Amino acid sequence: MSAKPAGDRGNLLQELFWTRTGLLLLILVVTSGTCLAVSSTMAQGPVRNFVLSVGTGTMISAVVGFTQTLITSSAAQRALVTPVVEESRRALRELTFEYRALDREFFPTHVFEPTARPDPVFNQVMMQDLERTRLYGFRGFAGRYAACRLLLSQSECELRAVLADPRDDDAISGRARYLLRHEGADGDYDTIVDRLREQISIGLVGLFCARSRCSRIDLTIVSDPPLDRLELFDDSAWLTLYSNTSAGIVRLYPRTLRFSEGSFLYGMERAEFLRISNSKAGLHVVITPSTTRDDFLVLFEKITGAPLTAEGFRGLEEKFHAFRREFSASAQLGS
Repeated sequence: MSAKPAGDRGNLLQELFWTRTGLLLLILVVTSGTCLAVSSTMAQGPVRNFVLSVGTGTMISAVVGFTQTLITSSAAQRALVTPVVEESRRALRELTFEYRALDREFFPTHVFEPTARPDPVFNQVMMQDLERTRLYGFRGFAGRYAACRLLLSQSECELRAVLADPRDDDAISGRARYLLRHEGADGDYDTIVDRLREQISIGLVGLFCARSRCSRIDLTIVSDPPLDRLELFDDSAWLTLYSNTSAGIVRLYPRTLRFSEGSFLYGMERAEFLRISNSKAGLHVVITPSTTRDDFLVLFEKITGAPLTAEGFRGLEEKFHAFRREFSASAQLGS
């Protein structure tokens, strides 16, 4: 935004004709020109001399007045207008800086609208954040997407994940109701719940498959996970709004907001995530690159309450890699 007044007329010569002084000078010039023109047509005599004197005197007055007005206007502009314009520009710069600070503090850097399929731009920007981070925080439902991102990433980081407890119906009901709204009148709640429990199992196997991409994977299993998914990086926080039920048409992939480090939302979500992941109320499980398959089978039964055979593990592993390939193709992230 320019600090120059909207009505500024550009230069001193134009300024003269926007004032009463300019109108007076115009009258003098017209009067002088008229008298000189009339005197040139008159015969010699006192009347002609009088008219010529009036024309000449008026012309001299116009020239002197114009010069005086030009000097006075120039001095007035330097003394009054220029300081006001500079002060306005300084105030606007300060106001612009303040607005930008507020933008960084409270407004997202990116807004991704709901989609029925993975948004390539959304996933590419998130993968860029993942490549730069040392700590990847995931608070969601099953962890399948976090496992896919880790396998597709070229860097190593530490993962902390907060997942839903598959043994607790209340932990699953929130996501089940969202999917039920997405499927409409043909959706069956019990079928959706069974599918979600299987997704948690697939996500756990996927995280085990991605263990070599992380220095450490800390899992916190909670019975009351927040409905909105959070993906936290060193310089950004991504909030996927599954709780936004008033957005109109429900899509499989809800609206997502990205907040930068230093913003109010980033600090608030990071503090809340660390509180939940460090809470004694949840079940804490650690997976490292040295965790064997037998160790994982014990952890799987501890999390889900159901034993997992070697054959069952292979079946879940195949489902996870099929999901990874489908997700990678849809999000255009390569394989």
